[in-house]
Amino acid sequence: MAKSLQQLVVPPWLEKLLSTEFFSVCRTHGDAARSERNMYCLDCNDEAFCFYCRSSRHKDHQVIQIRRSSYHDVVRVSEIEKVLNIDGVQTYVINSAKVLFLNERPQLKSSGKGGSRICEVCARSLLDTFRFCSLGCKLVRIKRNGSASFMLEGMSSTTRTRKIEMMMGEEDQQHIYSPTHHSSTRRRKGIPHRAPT
Repeated sequence: MAKSLQQLVVPPWLEKLLSTEFFSVCRTHGDAARSERNMYCLDCNDEAFCFYCRSSRHKDHQVIQIRRSSYHDVVRVSEIEKVLNIDGVQTYVINSAKVLFLNERPQLKSSGKGGSRICEVCARSLLDTFRFCSLGCKLVRIKRNGSASFMLEGMSSTTRTRKIEMMMGEEDQQHIYSPTHHSSTRRRKGIPHRAPT
């Protein structure tokens, strides 16, 4: 895939976000109650920071908050979908909020249960008609063959769309612009655990 095309469908801040380590204590505000570095500024595209750093250095910037689920980083769908096309990425409901995972998680040993769908990159079982288990896996697929996009159509300019269409064949265009259908079925929260015997 041409590098210039990849730059059009992958925001410049995404790879840095996915490789950033979150939840360490802020060096500046370490004694404060909310000093966990769990925020990321899409404008600065630098490093994670805490609640107090946001107030002082990123007041008018576009910031997203990273959360944790079972020791893995997640982001709320309501925050990330404003800046990123998340079509095809498996979502979960955790603490009454819809979230998705930033990166691939190690696959648990298969118990023969689960859906018939698997992540196109890491083969993790998926619960629905999704293609990827995380934003990281979607990024890998885009870098390999461009069969997905992070570009938000509503935010893209006509010029950007024309450039994409000129750089790829009709078959690839259908992959980028075809919507992914999300199921509205309710999912069980978390992984069920057996009671001790």
